[in-house]
Amino acid sequence: MSDAVAGGVEHTTSRRMWRLIEPIHALTYFAPESIDALKATGLRGYWMSYFAGRASPMGAVGAPIVESTFYNFAPWLVRRALPDAWSFATPSAVLDARWAGVANALAPLAADLPATTIGGATALLHDAVEDLNCDGRTLAAANASLELPDDELAAFWQLVTTLREHRGDGHVAALVCAGLSGLEAHVTLVGAGVVFRPVLQDARGFTDEEWQRAHDALEARGLIRAAISLADGGRELRREVELTTDRVALAPWARLGAARCEALCELVAPLGAAIAHLGAIPALNPMGLPSD
Repeated sequence: MSDAVAGGVEHTTSRRMWRLIEPIHALTYFAPESIDALKATGLRGYWMSYFAGRASPMGAVGAPIVESTFYNFAPWLVRRALPDAWSFATPSAVLDARWAGVANALAPLAADLPATTIGGATALLHDAVEDLNCDGRTLAAANASLELPDDELAAFWQLVTTLREHRGDGHVAALVCAGLSGLEAHVTLVGAGVVFRPVLQDARGFTDEEWQRAHDALEARGLIRAAISLADGGRELRREVELTTDRVALAPWARLGAARCEALCELVAPLGAAIAHLGAIPALNPMGLPSD
């Protein structure tokens, strides 16, 4: 099958667009303005804010739903936050705080951009998510169903987030098809050299014993070596997962076409550069997002 698809967009465009929008979405997890806004709702601690904030488009869901849709967190970490979070703040209050916090984080970063930048990018992103197929993509569907906030920066961020979660849902599906649990997926990322184990393990809440069991299971399948590097079969499996993720994330960018994707990159890249210059996203991050 050729990499060329409708609109002249190639599969590699999916990854390029992910790298473009992921730092913008990730401000909600790292920017002090975002963290403070969520805590101000009454949520207690970083992880309660994280799980409630990201889950809020789905409503007052419990831990099992979040464990399934988020896919790669230790169950105890989720269950410590949910459903208790909803006794401190409603999903709508959390969602409003999420938007307000990220808008405050984006405001100084966007201040030096041309006045039409955010509006132009928002228009392109809106076209990308129009009639977005969210079959089997719970987080994407929940985010796509939201009425956009009135604040321009918050609306821009919400569109970015819908596309980010659309790709993420597809990535989970690819990992499931590859026969990998969330933890096993982490072990393969470490084996591939994408993320350091302490960064990923600490951020996802798994114990050393759980990590070792996942490693042993992968080693028994011939996917990883005892030296914690992927075997040939593991590298190929990981490659197929990433190619599938890119392929099934392509539809919204194919809708835009190559020229408008390029226009979006030109509009948004300076904002990404400002986020990088600020150091808002740690260079060693559990998302595997490159720092360059």
